[in-house]
Amino acid sequence: MTTLAKDLVELQAFLKDHPRLVVLTGAGISEGSGIPTYRDAAGIWRASEPIKHQEFITDSSKRQRYWARSLRGWPAVHDAKPNKAHLALAKLERGGHIEMLITQNVDRLHQRAGSEQVVDLHGRLDQVVCLNCSCRISRESIQQILVRENASAMAGQLQIRPDGDSDVHQQIVDRFRVPICAECEGTLKPDVVFFGGTVPPDRVSKCMSAIDRSDALLVIGSSLQVYSGFRFCKRAAATNKPIALINSGKTRADSLATLRLSSDCGPLLTALLASR
Repeated sequence: MTTLAKDLVELQAFLKDHPRLVVLTGAGISEGSGIPTYRDAAGIWRASEPIKHQEFITDSSKRQRYWARSLRGWPAVHDAKPNKAHLALAKLERGGHIEMLITQNVDRLHQRAGSEQVVDLHGRLDQVVCLNCSCRISRESIQQILVRENASAMAGQLQIRPDGDSDVHQQIVDRFRVPICAECEGTLKPDVVFFGGTVPPDRVSKCMSAIDRSDALLVIGSSLQVYSGFRFCKRAAATNKPIALINSGKTRADSLATLRLSSDCGPLLTALLASR
Protein backbone atom coordinates (compact mmCIF):
# COMPACT_ATOMS: atom_id res chain seq x y z
CA MET A 1 0.00 0.00 0.00
CA THR A 2 1.36 3.43 -0.93
CA THR A 3 1.77 6.20 1.62
CA LEU A 4 -1.10 8.11 0.00
CA ALA A 5 -3.41 5.09 0.16
CA LYS A 6 -2.50 4.41 3.79
CA ASP A 7 -2.99 8.04 4.77
CA LEU A 8 -6.33 8.12 2.97
CA VAL A 9 -7.65 5.16 4.95
CA GLU A 10 -6.58 6.80 8.21
CA LEU A 11 -8.03 10.19 7.27
CA GLN A 12 -11.33 8.58 6.24
CA ALA A 13 -11.56 6.91 9.63
CA PHE A 14 -10.71 10.15 11.41
CA LEU A 15 -13.43 12.06 9.58
CA LYS A 16 -15.97 9.28 10.20
CA ASP A 17 -15.27 9.38 13.93
CA HIS A 18 -15.04 13.19 14.06
CA PRO A 19 -17.38 14.57 11.37
CA ARG A 20 -17.30 18.21 12.48
CA LEU A 21 -13.80 19.68 12.28
CA VAL A 22 -11.97 22.89 12.90
CA VAL A 23 -9.26 23.12 10.25
CA LEU A 24 -6.06 25.11 10.76
CA THR A 25 -3.96 25.75 7.66
CA GLY A 26 -0.43 27.08 7.20
CA ALA A 27 1.87 28.06 4.37
CA GLY A 28 2.25 24.47 3.15
CA ILE A 29 -1.26 24.43 1.74
CA SER A 30 -0.51 27.40 -0.55
CA GLU A 31 2.83 26.07 -1.79
CA GLY A 32 0.95 24.25 -4.55
CA SER A 33 -0.34 27.64 -5.72
CA GLY A 34 3.20 28.95 -6.20
CA ILE A 35 3.56 30.81 -2.90
CA PRO A 36 6.74 29.70 -1.11
CA THR A 37 6.85 28.62 2.53
CA TYR A 38 8.98 30.25 5.22
CA ARG A 39 10.47 27.01 6.55
CA ASP A 40 11.69 23.69 5.20
CA ALA A 41 10.52 20.25 6.36
CA ALA A 42 12.79 20.48 9.41
CA GLY A 43 11.28 23.83 10.43
CA ILE A 44 14.39 25.82 9.44
CA TRP A 45 14.10 29.24 7.75
CA ARG A 46 14.62 28.95 3.99
CA ALA A 47 15.93 32.52 3.73
CA SER A 48 16.20 35.66 5.84
CA GLU A 49 13.52 36.13 8.47
CA PRO A 50 10.56 38.36 7.53
CA ILE A 51 10.08 41.88 8.82
CA LYS A 52 9.05 42.28 12.47
CA HIS A 53 6.10 44.33 13.67
CA GLN A 54 8.11 46.72 15.81
CA GLU A 55 10.64 47.29 13.02
CA PHE A 56 7.91 48.36 10.61
CA ILE A 57 6.23 50.64 13.14
CA THR A 58 9.34 52.48 14.37
CA ASP A 59 11.92 52.42 11.55
CA SER A 60 11.27 54.29 8.29
CA SER A 61 14.13 52.45 6.55
CA LYS A 62 12.47 49.12 7.38
CA ARG A 63 9.21 50.37 5.91
CA GLN A 64 11.13 51.43 2.80
CA ARG A 65 12.64 47.93 2.58
CA TYR A 66 9.24 46.29 3.05
CA TRP A 67 7.46 48.25 0.31
CA ALA A 68 10.35 47.90 -2.13
CA ARG A 69 10.23 44.14 -1.76
CA SER A 70 6.44 44.07 -1.76
CA LEU A 71 6.24 46.01 -5.04
CA ARG A 72 7.74 43.06 -6.88
CA GLY A 73 6.35 40.29 -4.67
CA TRP A 74 2.68 41.28 -4.54
CA PRO A 75 1.76 40.22 -8.10
CA ALA A 76 2.61 36.59 -7.29
CA VAL A 77 0.03 36.61 -4.48
CA HIS A 78 -2.52 38.62 -6.46
CA ASP A 79 -2.32 36.22 -9.41
CA ALA A 80 -2.18 32.97 -7.39
CA LYS A 81 -5.02 30.50 -7.87
CA PRO A 82 -6.53 28.15 -5.30
CA ASN A 83 -5.14 24.63 -5.63
CA LYS A 84 -6.77 21.25 -5.10
CA ALA A 85 -6.38 21.38 -1.34
CA HIS A 86 -8.16 24.75 -1.10
CA LEU A 87 -10.96 23.52 -3.34
CA ALA A 88 -11.35 20.27 -1.40
CA LEU A 89 -11.72 22.10 1.90
CA ALA A 90 -14.39 24.36 0.40
CA LYS A 91 -16.33 21.24 -0.64
CA LEU A 92 -15.92 19.69 2.80
CA GLU A 93 -17.35 22.87 4.30
CA ARG A 94 -20.35 22.72 1.98
CA GLY A 95 -20.82 19.11 3.07
CA GLY A 96 -21.13 20.24 6.69
CA HIS A 97 -17.79 18.88 7.91
CA ILE A 98 -16.00 22.14 8.79
CA GLU A 99 -17.11 24.19 11.78
CA MET A 100 -14.46 26.80 11.03
CA LEU A 101 -11.36 27.16 8.90
CA ILE A 102 -8.56 29.08 10.61
CA THR A 103 -5.76 30.06 8.28
CA GLN A 104 -2.36 31.45 9.17
CA ASN A 105 -1.99 32.52 5.54
CA VAL A 106 -2.75 36.03 4.33
CA ASP A 107 -3.34 35.16 0.65
CA ARG A 108 -7.18 34.78 0.76
CA LEU A 109 -6.96 31.62 -1.36
CA HIS A 110 -9.46 29.80 0.84
CA GLN A 111 -12.08 32.47 0.15
CA ARG A 112 -11.29 32.39 -3.55
CA ALA A 113 -11.83 28.63 -3.47
CA GLY A 114 -15.30 29.10 -1.97
CA SER A 115 -14.79 28.59 1.75
CA GLU A 116 -17.00 30.90 3.83
CA GLN A 117 -16.39 30.06 7.49
CA VAL A 118 -12.83 31.40 7.41
CA VAL A 119 -10.86 33.32 10.03
CA ASP A 120 -7.78 35.07 8.61
CA LEU A 121 -5.74 34.69 11.80
CA HIS A 122 -2.90 36.92 10.60
CA GLY A 123 -5.00 39.28 8.51
CA ARG A 124 -5.18 39.74 4.75
CA LEU A 125 -2.53 40.98 2.35
CA ASP A 126 -5.04 42.37 -0.14
CA GLN A 127 -5.82 45.29 2.17
CA VAL A 128 -3.71 48.15 3.50
CA VAL A 129 -4.56 50.14 6.64
CA CYS A 130 -3.49 53.61 7.76
CA LEU A 131 -1.95 53.55 11.23
CA ASN A 132 -3.15 57.12 11.85
CA CYS A 133 -6.75 57.35 10.63
CA SER A 134 -7.50 53.61 10.24
CA CYS A 135 -8.85 53.93 6.71
CA ARG A 136 -8.44 50.86 4.50
CA ILE A 137 -7.30 50.74 0.88
CA SER A 138 -7.00 47.85 -1.50
CA ARG A 139 -3.47 46.54 -1.95
CA GLU A 140 -3.94 46.61 -5.70
CA SER A 141 -4.62 50.36 -5.56
CA ILE A 142 -1.40 50.83 -3.60
CA GLN A 143 0.41 48.74 -6.20
CA GLN A 144 -0.55 51.20 -8.90
CA ILE A 145 0.89 54.05 -6.84
CA LEU A 146 4.07 52.12 -6.08
CA VAL A 147 4.64 51.33 -9.75
CA ARG A 148 4.04 54.94 -10.78
CA GLU A 149 6.41 56.33 -8.14
CA ASN A 150 9.09 53.61 -8.49
CA ALA A 151 9.00 52.45 -12.10
CA SER A 152 12.71 51.64 -12.24
CA ALA A 153 12.38 49.22 -9.32
CA MET A 154 10.45 46.79 -11.51
CA ALA A 155 13.43 46.02 -13.76
CA GLY A 156 15.50 42.85 -13.54
CA GLN A 157 14.95 39.33 -12.31
CA LEU A 158 13.69 38.55 -8.84
CA GLN A 159 13.14 35.68 -6.46
CA ILE A 160 9.72 35.48 -4.84
CA ARG A 161 9.54 35.00 -1.07
CA PRO A 162 6.55 34.08 1.14
CA ASP A 163 3.60 36.45 1.62
CA GLY A 164 4.34 38.83 -1.23
CA ASP A 165 7.98 39.38 -0.37
CA SER A 166 10.84 39.34 -2.88
CA ASP A 167 14.59 39.88 -3.12
CA VAL A 168 15.57 43.46 -4.02
CA HIS A 169 18.99 45.12 -4.31
CA GLN A 170 19.79 47.60 -1.54
CA GLN A 171 20.32 50.46 -3.98
CA ILE A 172 16.68 50.12 -5.02
CA VAL A 173 15.58 50.12 -1.39
CA ASP A 174 17.62 53.24 -0.61
CA ARG A 175 15.83 55.38 -3.20
CA PHE A 176 12.38 53.78 -2.92
CA ARG A 177 9.40 56.07 -2.37
CA VAL A 178 6.95 54.59 0.12
CA PRO A 179 3.19 55.20 -0.08
CA ILE A 180 1.37 57.44 2.40
CA CYS A 181 -2.31 57.73 3.29
CA ALA A 182 -4.20 59.92 0.82
CA GLU A 183 -6.60 61.03 3.58
CA CYS A 184 -4.18 62.10 6.32
CA GLU A 185 -0.64 61.43 5.02
CA GLY A 186 -0.24 58.80 7.74
CA THR A 187 1.83 55.61 7.64
CA LEU A 188 0.37 52.75 5.61
CA LYS A 189 0.78 49.14 6.68
CA PRO A 190 -0.47 45.93 5.08
CA ASP A 191 -3.48 44.70 7.07
CA VAL A 192 -1.58 41.72 8.43
CA VAL A 193 -0.04 40.66 11.74
CA PHE A 194 3.71 40.82 11.24
CA PHE A 195 6.02 38.52 13.18
CA GLY A 196 6.15 39.80 16.75
CA GLY A 197 2.73 41.42 16.40
CA THR A 198 -0.42 40.47 18.29
CA VAL A 199 -3.45 38.72 16.87
CA PRO A 200 -6.61 40.62 17.95
CA PRO A 201 -8.04 38.92 21.07
CA ASP A 202 -11.58 38.70 19.68
CA ARG A 203 -10.23 36.81 16.68
CA VAL A 204 -8.49 34.30 18.94
CA SER A 205 -11.59 33.94 21.11
CA LYS A 206 -13.74 33.18 18.08
CA CYS A 207 -11.36 30.40 17.06
CA MET A 208 -11.20 28.93 20.57
CA SER A 209 -15.00 28.79 20.73
CA ALA A 210 -15.11 26.95 17.41
CA ILE A 211 -12.66 24.35 18.70
CA ASP A 212 -14.85 23.86 21.78
CA ARG A 213 -17.87 23.20 19.52
CA SER A 214 -16.03 20.87 17.14
CA ASP A 215 -15.26 17.15 17.28
CA ALA A 216 -11.57 17.48 16.43
CA LEU A 217 -8.82 19.71 15.01
CA LEU A 218 -7.22 19.07 11.62
CA VAL A 219 -3.96 20.93 10.91
CA ILE A 220 -2.75 21.15 7.31
CA GLY A 221 0.58 22.44 6.02
CA SER A 222 1.92 24.09 9.17
CA SER A 223 4.99 23.40 11.27
CA LEU A 224 3.21 25.28 14.10
CA GLN A 225 6.47 26.93 15.11
CA VAL A 226 4.62 30.21 15.68
CA TYR A 227 2.59 30.23 18.88
CA SER A 228 -0.38 32.02 17.31
CA GLY A 229 -1.31 28.74 15.58
CA PHE A 230 0.10 26.29 18.09
CA ARG A 231 -2.18 27.68 20.82
CA PHE A 232 -5.14 26.02 19.09
CA CYS A 233 -3.47 22.63 19.35
CA LYS A 234 -2.96 23.27 23.04
CA ARG A 235 -6.64 24.17 23.39
CA ALA A 236 -7.72 21.03 21.55
CA ALA A 237 -5.47 18.85 23.70
CA ALA A 238 -6.68 20.52 26.90
CA THR A 239 -10.31 19.82 25.98
CA ASN A 240 -9.62 16.24 24.82
CA LYS A 241 -10.27 16.98 21.16
CA PRO A 242 -8.25 14.70 18.84
CA ILE A 243 -5.67 16.38 16.59
CA ALA A 244 -4.74 15.20 13.09
CA LEU A 245 -1.71 16.67 11.30
CA ILE A 246 -1.15 16.66 7.54
CA ASN A 247 2.40 17.90 7.05
CA SER A 248 5.48 16.60 5.27
CA GLY A 249 7.88 17.50 8.09
CA LYS A 250 7.94 17.72 11.84
CA THR A 251 5.66 20.07 13.74
CA ARG A 252 5.58 21.61 17.16
CA ALA A 253 2.43 19.59 17.96
CA ASP A 254 3.73 16.12 17.04
CA SER A 255 3.58 14.99 20.66
CA LEU A 256 -0.05 16.13 20.96
CA ALA A 257 -1.32 14.54 17.76
CA THR A 258 -3.66 11.58 17.52
CA LEU A 259 -2.84 11.14 13.84
CA ARG A 260 0.13 12.24 11.73
CA LEU A 261 0.00 12.03 7.92
CA SER A 262 2.86 12.96 5.59
CA SER A 263 1.15 12.89 2.17
CA ASP A 264 0.87 15.99 0.01
CA CYS A 265 -2.36 17.63 1.18
CA GLY A 266 -3.67 18.29 -2.35
CA PRO A 267 -3.81 14.67 -3.58
CA LEU A 268 -4.83 13.42 -0.14
CA LEU A 269 -7.81 15.76 0.28
CA THR A 270 -8.83 15.24 -3.33
CA ALA A 271 -8.80 11.47 -2.79
CA LEU A 272 -10.83 11.91 0.40
CA LEU A 273 -13.57 13.73 -1.49
CA ALA A 274 -13.55 11.21 -4.33
CA SER A 275 -14.07 8.39 -1.85
CA ARG A 276 -17.19 9.89 -0.28
